[in-house]
Amino acid sequence: MGVDVLTFGCRLNAYESEVIKREAGEAGLGELDGGAVVVNTCAVTAEAVRQARQAIRKARRENPEARIIVTGCAAQTEPGTFGEMDEVDLVLGNEEKLKSSSYRALPEFGVNQFEKVRVNDIMEVQETASHMVDAIEGRARAFVQVQNGCDHRCTFCIIPYGRGNSRSVPMGAVVDQVRRLVCNGYAEVVLTGVDLTSFGADLPGAPRLGKLVRTILSQVPELKRLRLSSIDSIEADEHLMRALAEEERLMPHLHLSLQHGDDMILKRMKRRHLRADTIAFCEEVRRLRPDAVFGADIIAGFPTETEAMFENSVKIIDECGLSHLHIFPFSPREGTPAARMPQLQRGLVKERAARLRTVGDAAYRAHLASLDGTQQRILVEKPGLGRTEGFTLAAIDKGNPGEIVEATITGHDGDKLVARPLAEAA
Repeated sequence: MGVDVLTFGCRLNAYESEVIKREAGEAGLGELDGGAVVVNTCAVTAEAVRQARQAIRKARRENPEARIIVTGCAAQTEPGTFGEMDEVDLVLGNEEKLKSSSYRALPEFGVNQFEKVRVNDIMEVQETASHMVDAIEGRARAFVQVQNGCDHRCTFCIIPYGRGNSRSVPMGAVVDQVRRLVCNGYAEVVLTGVDLTSFGADLPGAPRLGKLVRTILSQVPELKRLRLSSIDSIEADEHLMRALAEEERLMPHLHLSLQHGDDMILKRMKRRHLRADTIAFCEEVRRLRPDAVFGADIIAGFPTETEAMFENSVKIIDECGLSHLHIFPFSPREGTPAARMPQLQRGLVKERAARLRTVGDAAYRAHLASLDGTQQRILVEKPGLGRTEGFTLAAIDKGNPGEIVEATITGHDGDKLVARPLAEAA
């Protein structure tokens, strides 16, 4: 029957799901009658946890004989929540999910909720192993985990309790992984982590992310495109800035862990930057790399947020030239300081999130319009669809998944660019 993995949340989870599939398969789960379903959860919002529980119930209805295993950040932070579910056979922590031995120890049906929960203290984990994968199923680009965990304690965030403290994969292992993926046909590799820009602080010599980027590009000349997942701009080092200016193979798209546009809210979030820092960073990157494209995470309705504070989040979209936005209505997570702060009414939180999305949608459409008539190199993700170097979605009727096609942008439909391959445009 095989092993099915249901993935929620971030790119790091997507990468780890490939490791889970391999390790669970090696442990023989796919040979069980009924097979196995592994649910790799996310804990970033209460809604993410709700969706995971819903998916577990659906998986049981559709696979009454399958073994259902729950893991990921929500399983790490709320093991009892999933251990109490009758549909669940085993709950594994974030460290345990990456080991085949964890799946070989699958309990028999009918055990009580305490026996089936196997979640250790993530804060005791000191290293992040390099889990080699040969491919990312169904994707034109490959993800490589270079870092895990986070040493910061933003007041709204539960993730450090799901991922543990920051730890890095040694540079040599990262380079080997990238080289392996390129040899398997991937044109683009994305470096990913929970707090990517903290990479290297725990390694000998404390190399920074910029050094890792330049080392990869130097030692794997066959790699066509290197991309970064979400970064914390306040941690961007000099080598990273130089790489953006000098390395054309480093993609000009940066997704910022911004979270808010008001200084008082940023302080209450326990962020380490102010709005002026982010604006200055975007201006400097554009000076170094004029084609830079910025995305950002922004939370609407954080506790104590006034209308004026909220407007600062609206204004920073234009001030930073943001075009690829992820908007989140604030979701109190039990155990975090923000959950104990004075809360806004849920209706107001949702309304502000909707207003931010409206502004973000307009910024994205303006970005699409600005590319009309330009030439772009598009990585085909699936037949008829790909992404530019700036990570903008584009419709293109040429090329196989994983192939890079030169094209002219002839317009957009409000959601994606319309691209014509150069040979046809001529």
